[in-house]
Amino acid sequence: MSRKPIKPAMAKAPAGLNDTQAILRHWREAVPNDRLAHLVKDATRALLRALQMRLTEHSISLGHWTFLRVLWERDGITQRELSAQVGVMEPTTFAAVKVMEQLGYVTRRRLADNRKNLYVFLTPAGRKLKHTLVPMAEDVNQVAARGVSAADLTTTRKTLFAIIENLAADEAAHARRIPSTREIAQRVADVGDEVARVGSRRSRR
Repeated sequence: MSRKPIKPAMAKAPAGLNDTQAILRHWREAVPNDRLAHLVKDATRALLRALQMRLTEHSISLGHWTFLRVLWERDGITQRELSAQVGVMEPTTFAAVKVMEQLGYVTRRRLADNRKNLYVFLTPAGRKLKHTLVPMAEDVNQVAARGVSAADLTTTRKTLFAIIENLAADEAAHARRIPSTREIAQRVADVGDEVARVGSRRSRR
């Protein structure tokens, strides 16, 4: 029976080689024909690293950037809506928004016609950050696309959009969803209980 090839682990970067260079070396030397998902992930990782280095100059975390980017387009939404827009669990959003509120970027308040939900609003300071940070993101895109033809960029965009469409259709067709943090914790606990029961039965034999 044939075995599936094992993906080699990314070697530790030699001294003086930064993480992005290590990613590039990994693809050129270790797994040049690895799965597309890994290539997209590593390209995203390099893009985010480049952005984070620029954001750090203004003491902004990459996590806060993701929330601010949504709020700049749609201010005054609930924490749940913000979670959905960013694609993270609600506890993560709660923690991030709390820190951003302390930093003076956002405020949280309830509306008169809906006392149940907390809505997140940008402060003037948070809104002003857009004029400083968005050009940084645009710069990262320009650097990333350097030397790539307009035709290749168009093809890349079409390909990535098609990938998203296909995966969205697959998710809808199979009614798949990401479970909540509570559901995941319960599943892990159930597995742990089952392992403990099996171990207990074996020890009594």
